[in-house]
Amino acid sequence: MVDQVDEPIDDYLPQNGNRGYRVSRYELDLVYKVAGNRLAGRAHITAVTTGARDRFALDLSQALAVSKVFVNGAKPAKFTHQRGKLVITPRHRIPAGGALALSVHYAGPPTPVRGPWGEVGWEELTDGALVASQPNGAASWFPCDDHPSSKASYRISITTDSPYYTQANGALVRKHTKASQTTWVYEQPEPMSTYLATIQIGRYRKQRVDAPRGSVPMHAVLPPRLRVAFEHDFARQPRMMEVFTEKFGPYPFEAYTVVVTDDDLEIPIEAQGISVFGANHCDGRRGSERLVAHELAHQWFGNSLTIRQWRDIWLHEGFACYAEWIWSEASGGPSADQLARTAHRNLARLPQDLTLADPGPALMFDDRVYKRGALTLHTLRLILGDAAFFDLLRTWTTRHRHTSITTDEFTDLAGHYSTGSLRPLWDAWLYARPLPALPPLPAYEAETPTG
Repeated sequence: MVDQVDEPIDDYLPQNGNRGYRVSRYELDLVYKVAGNRLAGRAHITAVTTGARDRFALDLSQALAVSKVFVNGAKPAKFTHQRGKLVITPRHRIPAGGALALSVHYAGPPTPVRGPWGEVGWEELTDGALVASQPNGAASWFPCDDHPSSKASYRISITTDSPYYTQANGALVRKHTKASQTTWVYEQPEPMSTYLATIQIGRYRKQRVDAPRGSVPMHAVLPPRLRVAFEHDFARQPRMMEVFTEKFGPYPFEAYTVVVTDDDLEIPIEAQGISVFGANHCDGRRGSERLVAHELAHQWFGNSLTIRQWRDIWLHEGFACYAEWIWSEASGGPSADQLARTAHRNLARLPQDLTLADPGPALMFDDRVYKRGALTLHTLRLILGDAAFFDLLRTWTTRHRHTSITTDEFTDLAGHYSTGSLRPLWDAWLYARPLPALPPLPAYEAETPTG
């Protein structure tokens, strides 16, 4: 039995993900020609089998042609590549618990994966390229087990034309130039889901973001023309990092990098250790600061703690949306409660046909998931009080650091912080469609201090 006839790993993306093995590491050696949008790659994948199988499958776009596949260093293995699945037949059957080392040689013009959520994955820019893979675009540029529950470490080596700066996940461990090409090698040691792996290529310069001594190292990679606007629009990001570290617990990675493309982008994009913004998000007026907060919060909620199934997407987007309100409150803007009540009034005018804990693939990125998820958290905060609520969030991010999570795990943990049952809250906000009422603001918080 091969992967195509297995039960889907995730009903939201039934064609994605594969059974029979668990990947522990990807090592990608890539060469990219910007002018012709041509990618040549060798992917070395280290895995362990979870069952004895005749064949194993990887997700890989049909735009990329596979020339050779090796299994455990043997002679070239047989393979087929159809409908986005690279199915490999080892020369010898591998027992359960056995080592599975795959090496795939491939090349072609990388193109985004088309789906219900638009085009995702590798995308050409006016002068460069970006990768934005959520939820199923990783296969547009490398063979993988493309599902959020499949987390692994990465080494990404990318060779491209020397005028271009190249950013990938993790730390830059090696860089060398030969003739007209430069090779950049990045190491990402913390486990990462495939959709969070990224490469950004452009005529960029890297600069350090000024932050207090001892803070998380932060950098910007952007076109020189946007430097002044960036330094104004992102000036409060170090303070944002301080607030989120206090509220959510230690930042989960070694550093944080913001990439700003020379092109406009419809929305910013999160990747592990990286956020990607368009030139339009640097307007010189801090017009996108709430999005700066949203993308930074994803480093905790989405990148370190990653959902096991796409139906639990509110654990990413609801938390990141609520982080916007927390930042507003901390930075002298409207309070989280004020923003929550405004969002509630707006949601009340919209159709009540969404179940937050299982919105369905068509609605998984609906703005109502973001706002209702944030409102669920605000309701929980009002019930628990600030001290218990933020203690819960810090425990949540610490206990599940760099792992996969579910809604049940969060609701179970939250129960330990409440003197009463939280079941009515979860039933109303997560599993019923009608929008519940928000609890009143506690009297001691509603009082206006007097001089």
